[in-house]
Amino acid sequence: MIEIKNVDFKYANSESNAIKNLSLTIGAGETVLLCGQSGCGKTTVTRLINGLVPHYYEGELTGSVTVKGLDLVKAELYETARVVGSVFQNPRSQFFCVDTTSEIAFACENMGLPKKIIKERIQEAASAMKIENLLGRNIFNLSCGEKQRVACASVSAMHPDVLVLDEPTSNLDMDAIESLKCILQSWKSCGKTIVIAEHRLHWLRNICDRAVYMEGGEILLDLPMHEFIASPPEKLCKLGLRPLSLEHLKKESPPSTSGGSFKLEDFCYSYEKRKPSLEIKSLFLPKDGIIAVIGHNGAGKSTLSKCLCGLEKEFWGKVVWDGIAYKRRTLLKKCYLVMQDVNHQLFCESVEDEVCLGMNNDNKKEVQGILEQLDLLQYGSRHPMSLSGGQKQRVAIASALLADKEILVFDEPTSGLDYCHMKETASLRNSLRGKRTILIVTHDPELILLCCTHILHLEKGRVEESYPLDARGSPRLINFFTHGLKKEKDIEKTI
Repeated sequence: MIEIKNVDFKYANSESNAIKNLSLTIGAGETVLLCGQSGCGKTTVTRLINGLVPHYYEGELTGSVTVKGLDLVKAELYETARVVGSVFQNPRSQFFCVDTTSEIAFACENMGLPKKIIKERIQEAASAMKIENLLGRNIFNLSCGEKQRVACASVSAMHPDVLVLDEPTSNLDMDAIESLKCILQSWKSCGKTIVIAEHRLHWLRNICDRAVYMEGGEILLDLPMHEFIASPPEKLCKLGLRPLSLEHLKKESPPSTSGGSFKLEDFCYSYEKRKPSLEIKSLFLPKDGIIAVIGHNGAGKSTLSKCLCGLEKEFWGKVVWDGIAYKRRTLLKKCYLVMQDVNHQLFCESVEDEVCLGMNNDNKKEVQGILEQLDLLQYGSRHPMSLSGGQKQRVAIASALLADKEILVFDEPTSGLDYCHMKETASLRNSLRGKRTILIVTHDPELILLCCTHILHLEKGRVEESYPLDARGSPRLINFFTHGLKKEKDIEKTI
């Protein structure tokens, strides 16, 4: 079905090859995992399969790529799109419409399908992804996780023979991941060929047939999934991969905080006069803590982040800090936000200039130290937009850590990060404990247990619970990520 032969590829204006003498054959009906550290070439392989390399992402290409007999190097993109459906790491980059229903219908309309069939496929895809409640919505008012599910539905509606997914779970909660698993299993049962580039491995144990491990643009391992699953955790860690199970997770040490707190007052916000997306009248949070903000997609986590940083113009709430009330304009000066889509906040011509942008004092030694800790030193002169998704994420994290702000907010900071770089960013945040107040909006339990001290759990815009991540809090957290939202009495049984 897919045959890549002796491919070398170097992006335009890049000094080194993204892919080196790569050959890979994937049979019809196979589901293949592409894994490896950030920047190893996974995304470039997906772009070879869907034709974006070299037709959209230009560069120097040698070798051949065929899918279902179609020569993708010579074929037009519209021809490839009839065979290969793609779900990108950043779902916004593949949207063409303003509302969700039109987006799901868009590709089917381009294929010239009858109106009746298109309507059936919209309902079929929405039901399969459990997004009936999102139909007819403005795409720009959805959370990033909800956008990801709409993107999956739009591809599902096309019924392509080959499906390529690049970090599809980077912003999804556990329930949404379970829904995606069901979709993949349905595609497998229909004989679809599926290629998944992913860092979060635990959900793919019983889905993939093979695991392909890449490093430096080359394939180092190509194993049947049952052999890959049998790999010792120590080996996976050495390869820079995340574990294949969440069952081992535990908090290494209890949180240590001074006991000071700050207060959120009237944190209420609605989009376009809809039902409130955020309803928090009063909430105390630890001042020197590292607070994980968790909850299902659409719970209000990103809305809380934007309001806290003063980015929503119609927001009228305030933060009471040391007896002083800070409103929207003053919050802009007190807080720093790393967005889910970091492409919106990369402005400079080089990585080094980017991370220095928010600094009050030009301390070159400090800049070099942060870049080295985040494995970015060698990219100092590179343009940020030329980096991989995970590398861009680390640039934005470095900018936040160097900014002279009292409150740092990270919205899904580990999307696109491999295990090694996730541990590095967690270590840097730990070094700021007691010096900064940090909020981390995340669906990543591994990150939380590595560095967070408290949990703020939101659902439907309201506080479900707030608790320290201590000996009692850790099992509660793990239960949430392994079993979803539970009744209080059910949670207590696990502690």
